[in-house]
Parts: sequence; C-alpha cells; structure tokens
Amino acid sequence: MRKFLAIQLVIALSMITAIPANALNVPKSFEEFAKSSALADPGILVIDPISQTEIFESSADIPRAPASILKLISSVTAIRAFGQDRTFKTSISTTSDPQRFILLGEYDPWLTTSPSSAKKFQRALSTKLINAISSTGADPKAVTIEFNGLFTKDIENLQTFYGKNLNFKRTTKADVKNVSGLTPLAEVSSPPLNEIIEFTLLWSDNTLADRLARNAADELGFTRDSDGMNLAFQETLQQLGVYSKGLDVKDGSGLSHDDRVSARTIAELLWKIRNEPEFYPVYAGLPVAGESGTLKDRFKKSGKAAAGLVKAKTGWINTSVTLAGYVEVGDNEYVFAVIANKVTPTEKSRDLARKTIDKMLATVAKPAEVELEGQ
Repeated sequence: MRKFLAIQLVIALSMITAIPANALNVPKSFEEFAKSSALADPGILVIDPISQTEIFESSADIPRAPASILKLISSVTAIRAFGQDRTFKTSISTTSDPQRFILLGEYDPWLTTSPSSAKKFQRALSTKLINAISSTGADPKAVTIEFNGLFTKDIENLQTFYGKNLNFKRTTKADVKNVSGLTPLAEVSSPPLNEIIEFTLLWSDNTLADRLARNAADELGFTRDSDGMNLAFQETLQQLGVYSKGLDVKDGSGLSHDDRVSARTIAELLWKIRNEPEFYPVYAGLPVAGESGTLKDRFKKSGKAAAGLVKAKTGWINTSVTLAGYVEVGDNEYVFAVIANKVTPTEKSRDLARKTIDKMLATVAKPAEVELEGQ
C-alpha cells in the first residue's frame, strides 16, 4: 500500500512539473486576452525577475516589427557607448581668413534653433553660434561656414531660421586640423545623455532615438548607417548576455516596417535594465500608465486596475502595436514585452489592440500592500 502511494505521489509530482509555468502563474483571463484576435497571434513574454522564471510565453522568439520599443535597445547602446553623463558640444571658431568660420560638433542629437525649446529643456541653441559671428565684425550672410559633426537636418534648420542666406560647406576633421589661425569663438553644449534618454522614452521621440543609435554605432567603431547600428546593437546585447537571434534594424527609432526584434530580446533587455544601475535613465524615462508621457491617456477606461502600476515603452506603426516594460504585482515587478505585428492597419484595430493589452496587464497588476504603522 505504501509503495502504491509512493508511486502515485511521484506521478502526481511529475504531472505538476509538466504543467506549463504560465498556467500556474497567470490567470485564465490573461491567457484569453493573449489569444484574442485583436492581437492576431502576438509575441509575448512575461518574466519574474526574482525567481528568474518565465511566467508566460507565446511565440516570443519570432522576430517581429517592434515599432518604438526598439528605442530601448538604442538607449541602452548609447549609454554603453558614452556613459550616462556624456554631453555633446558644438563650437564655432574664427580662422586666419576673416570670411571663413569653422562650425565643429559632436553630433549633438538635440541641437535646436528654437529659443523656447532651448530654455524649457536646456537644449543647445545653435543660433547662438551663428550670432557670435557678428561680434567679429563680419556679416554672417557674407561668410563661409565650414562644418563637421552636425546632422544635415540641423544645418537645414539654421538655413531656414536665417532665410537660407547662410553659406554652409561640409568639411572633414582632417581638413579642420590644417586650418590656420583656428580660434574658438563660441560653444554650446547638450544636457547630459541621461536627460536626453529620459525625454526620448517619455515622449517616444523618433529623431532623438535614431540619432542616439547612430552616434553610439560611430562611438563603438562602426559606421553610422543601418549596418553599423546592427553591429553596435548585437555587440551590446551579446555583452549583456541578452538573446539577440533574428535582430535586424534599419533605424534606431522603430519606424521602419523592416525592423525585426523578438519579444524575448526586449524582455531580457528590460531585465538587465532593471538590475544594472548604469541603465537607470532608461527605467526612469518610461511612461507610467494613466499618468505620464505616451501612456498618460491609457489605462483610464480599459485596464483601469493597472493604472499607475505599469511603467512601459509604447510603440506602434501601421500593422504593429507594442508595449514593453514593467508591471507591479504586489511586492514584485514583472518584466513583460508584447509585440502584436499582424494588426489590421486601421486606427480602430490598433486602438482595440492597445485596449486588449491594457486589459491583459490589468489581470495581473496589483499594488503592493502597505503596512500600517504599529502593525
């Protein structure tokens, strides 16, 4: 009899261990939302970082169009390349020729011609450099401004600001070294990288994310194009021990429909972000459900139980709706990534997908218990 009971116990235990982890750790309603036609067979991964186990997984290894959650990889790569305190300087110098000036930059991703934007966000004001030319007695409209280390769009913005009356000429760093009489005239500097990243993620700024990725690729010794970004991303993820199979990007923002990354890559990266102090700016920059940034207007009607308990990066392009970050579950914080990349390309369908994701997270979200004083 005892032998029979022992055998039965072994069988029972084997059956328990054979049950998928997701069936033990998420409610049935979570699974139902995950299988909803509104998400059209998405890639989903939920991880408990404390027990280091997968709580729920569905096609998480398939590379998909990630939309703006790709910005998480761009941000981490930028921090790895520069460090979170790095600033980007832009200067203008006089030369021995009074009609020739050198505008030299470090590819400041947040350079601006808007005084109000510069004041509000401490961005570097590029017009300050051009205006400095007048202090030499020269007419800015009558000189040649040779430049290097600035994005083409920033030069175009200066031409637009001054009515296209400025004569710009691209030069190389090698040529700059041979310029005689080079004397600094004025300089501006960006905020620290951590502040730029927090803004980028909070408001999902596509231009900033793409520029940061290209800058990081260059700093790590690769080219500034998509090939260079791919190599920089792969190197960074491999150094962190993050799964990166199938990763293929065309930009650093996630706007391209040809970008590919898996939910597993994003979820594992989020795990690293939460555990590595150097990546805190990424965590700090994520919007909070129903409260800030691109999540300010979500979780107010659908998934209300998760309002204030989800901190995540949003994303969408024509056929993709994505969300990746952290959900508070009592005293724990689950890591999650959802990539629904087969959504019907209409705003109605995308909105339904967002609401489905919000409701799905609400099935597990739970505020931490607060201990009353004296108990």
